[in-house]
Amino acid sequence: MITPFRPDGSLDLDAAQKVAGYLADQGNDALIVNGTTGEAPTTSDAEKDQLVRAVLEAVGDRAQVIAGVGTNDTAHTIELAKAAEAAGAHGLLVVTPYYNKPPQEGLKAHFTAVADATGLPNLLYDIPGRAGVEVRTETLIALADHPRIVAVKDAKGDVAAATKVLANTDLAYYCGADELNLAWLSIGAVGIASVVAHAASPQYRQLIDAVVAQDLVTARELDRQLIPAVEAIMTRTQGAIMVKAALKLLGVIEHAAVRLPLIEATPAQTDALTTDLKTSGLVA
Repeated sequence: MITPFRPDGSLDLDAAQKVAGYLADQGNDALIVNGTTGEAPTTSDAEKDQLVRAVLEAVGDRAQVIAGVGTNDTAHTIELAKAAEAAGAHGLLVVTPYYNKPPQEGLKAHFTAVADATGLPNLLYDIPGRAGVEVRTETLIALADHPRIVAVKDAKGDVAAATKVLANTDLAYYCGADELNLAWLSIGAVGIASVVAHAASPQYRQLIDAVVAQDLVTARELDRQLIPAVEAIMTRTQGAIMVKAALKLLGVIEHAAVRLPLIEATPAQTDALTTDLKTSGLVA
């Protein structure tokens, strides 16, 4: 879920609650707050806490709230995890420590320490393109023994590696790359952690339902229908920038403000976005 800001860059909790309610009403089972799309690198710990509490209040029992707590400092991550648990979050998203490139034994120690710190289930986020290091197959298999490490959000895109993890563990997989949603669901992912779903939740719900019903013809049709939207939001600039522009076009938020070093979508990018969302059938 995005984190709405006012034009002056301040946190807009009212808008966050509106977005959360909208997404819950659109069929999302869970909302990830304070993730990358939520611009977590530029929000303070206090703002992160406020966001979790505001979203919980907005959605009630309509959706689970998963708090992003991952940093490249294990002690800080544990602090955020404990704060999220105290705020009432239902689970934690823990990204691979970024930039400092820890070895696999360091990753195991990091993820284990975070999982030990609270009673909440942990969703590990494997995204080597941002983190600079992958969580290897053998590491995931070892971490699966922890009772609170229950799932993986995969943005690595290695289907063969994930198939091996799925065959050797009870970890639940969520696709973390919208262009691969159907591919991941077809090998046994249980759902998607999606950016584009801000604008296409009903369509992705239908896609998942079609896969569960083994109706791959319908699933493929929906997946292909959404290609222009995925390209518009995820390939032309940073996804958080474009998905805020999309939500503004849809009338869900009033301002598409982002915090530096991100910048708002240009008029040309917004025009192209509008065209592609129309092609995908998401706006009139």
